[in-house]
Amino acid sequence: MEASVSYSQTTMDDEYEKFIRRMNPPRVVIDNESCKNATVIQVDSANKHGILLEVIQVLTDLNLMITKAYICSDGGWFMDVFNVTDQDGNKITDEGILDYIQKSLGPDSCFASSMRRSVGVVPAMDHTSIELIGSDRPGLLSEMSAVLTHLKCNVVNAEVWTHNTRAAAVMQVTDEETGAAITDPERLSMIKQLLCNVLKGSNKSREAKTVVSHGITHTERRLHQIMFADRDYERSSDEALDEKERPDVNVVNWHDKDYSVVTIRCKDRPKLLFDTICTLTDMQYVVFHGNVDAEGPEAYQEYCIRHVDGSPVKSDAERQRVIQCLEAAILRRVSEGLKLELCTTDRVGLLSDVTRIFRENSLTVTRAEVTTRAGKAVNTFYVRDACGYPVDAKIIDSIRQTIGQTILQVKGCPEELNQSRQESSPTRFLFGGLFKSRSFCNFGLVRSYS
Repeated sequence: MEASVSYSQTTMDDEYEKFIRRMNPPRVVIDNESCKNATVIQVDSANKHGILLEVIQVLTDLNLMITKAYICSDGGWFMDVFNVTDQDGNKITDEGILDYIQKSLGPDSCFASSMRRSVGVVPAMDHTSIELIGSDRPGLLSEMSAVLTHLKCNVVNAEVWTHNTRAAAVMQVTDEETGAAITDPERLSMIKQLLCNVLKGSNKSREAKTVVSHGITHTERRLHQIMFADRDYERSSDEALDEKERPDVNVVNWHDKDYSVVTIRCKDRPKLLFDTICTLTDMQYVVFHGNVDAEGPEAYQEYCIRHVDGSPVKSDAERQRVIQCLEAAILRRVSEGLKLELCTTDRVGLLSDVTRIFRENSLTVTRAEVTTRAGKAVNTFYVRDACGYPVDAKIIDSIRQTIGQTILQVKGCPEELNQSRQESSPTRFLFGGLFKSRSFCNFGLVRSYS
């Protein structure tokens, strides 16, 4: 009976949203004239919880940089203005991108479908999505990849984040033989069990979890939700953040207007706005007014918020929790270490082989992005020495010789390869290994990558 009532309510909510949308269709204005250094995008629409995140998600999924934003959603109407550029700081002139923005956010869009229910999941049968959370440790990514290869699963897309001793991943896999999603219940159960065993390791105090589903998941949104649900924002007193690393986050109550005002100052980086708005939305806060300025190296964000129940932040404990969660949202995606990009023909076991080479050469992976495009693997890894020092240039040269000089490119700052160990300070262990390889020839990869 409860399920029936819930389904009926969901249907009514959908029909009401469609009615409001027909009466007040979204309006998108794209202006390349009024601002000399950015494209200005204005979005007007009927207001609903989560709409701000949905609009920002469309823009950031296109890898656009939001340099300024003005947000107003008081009452039943939502109006946002965004100044955006491409990653090189230029205006958006590509007609294909401009048309996509118009279609995605305008009257004919479907972006207003409820994210509360679907959490970004759309039915599809071309892959199986695996969500993972567990304690971080050296070699974890390599071990997970090896398990999937052993189970004849091909990793076609994946993103891995680590924060505060925890590791989370969303991996999209296909069957090695068919290239389709894996649907056999027994096989799925085996995948979950073995991956969970790897995630648990010897840590009995923290939970490890593996969830398997079919469909398309908005990976970054899910990673935030997975880590938030895992309470990765909590730190013990002896694990306090270094003040140099800590974003400046403050929350005060504006009693005259019955708002809480959140201010954030931190180093700017791609998708920072998405990360903070994603966290406020998932914590069930509504942004009524906002101002974002990220034209310089430092980003400034200011939001007037209330909880969905209409109340501002009620206690110091709630205030501290908002601050901790926003700090975590900002730091989860921070890329530590040297950036390596791998581009080659995709094959089963590729991720396992590459991460094994990293592990056995004493490299840790602080973050990873794995994508497959038209049969090509395009993977990005941020790596550091297992003890937290800058990576030895000789190790990188040897790894590149093993994998292929043109296949693995160094994209980080050259200084990271040249600083002496004495000038560096240790950091935490992440994915990676503690044992250096005895011989690169033993990996049997030279022929595969040639």
